[in-house]
Amino acid sequence: MKETDLYLPLKKFLEKQGYEVKAEVENCDVVAVKVPAGNEKAQPLTIIELKLSLNLEVILQAVDRLILSPVVYIGVPNSCGALKKAKRKRILKLLKMLGIGLVAINPKRNTVEIVVGPTPYQPRQSKPRQQWLIDEFEARAGDPNLGGASTNAGRMTAYKQQAIEIAYYLRTHGATKASDIAKVLKVPKSRAIVYDNHYGWFQSVSRGVYDLSDFGKTLLNEQK
Repeated sequence: MKETDLYLPLKKFLEKQGYEVKAEVENCDVVAVKVPAGNEKAQPLTIIELKLSLNLEVILQAVDRLILSPVVYIGVPNSCGALKKAKRKRILKLLKMLGIGLVAINPKRNTVEIVVGPTPYQPRQSKPRQQWLIDEFEARAGDPNLGGASTNAGRMTAYKQQAIEIAYYLRTHGATKASDIAKVLKVPKSRAIVYDNHYGWFQSVSRGVYDLSDFGKTLLNEQK
């Protein structure tokens, strides 16, 4: 398949919508002008950049076209991998944020689908998630991680830091009430941490009293 295979189906689709369509106008793959009917106001140019795959190059190209018109689309084959993979939602979100539309073209069937229009996009802010981010930032002691880590494996969180602090306290003081741990270490979530036992380091020895598990003792001994 060639990029030119996408043009005629797109041209026919736009013409049915009342557009006059021309190709390769001043480095734009496709330029369409809506023919005003009666007293209708002239609409902005519609610009479509055609590519066989949705990649950074064509996205940057489309962004450049926004200085020529607020109505810019990227046209790709309907078989384009970016339309079928799990990252589709993230790609469409990016295009919305940039104000760029996307059309999927099927040259064999001469069909065109508008996947997303070039409308201004303002993501809704999530205050609970913002607060979670602030809380995690403030609760984390120091800066224990390296920026750019590709996975969560080995990543230090405030929760893990607090669990480690509790583990060392129990190794020194032995079985202790969760409420006392919270007071001494000033970790309000101490009871939840030892009760949930996310890492398998703790064990309940009596009501409200916790100690290190054998697994927790082994890990701490290895760090001596």
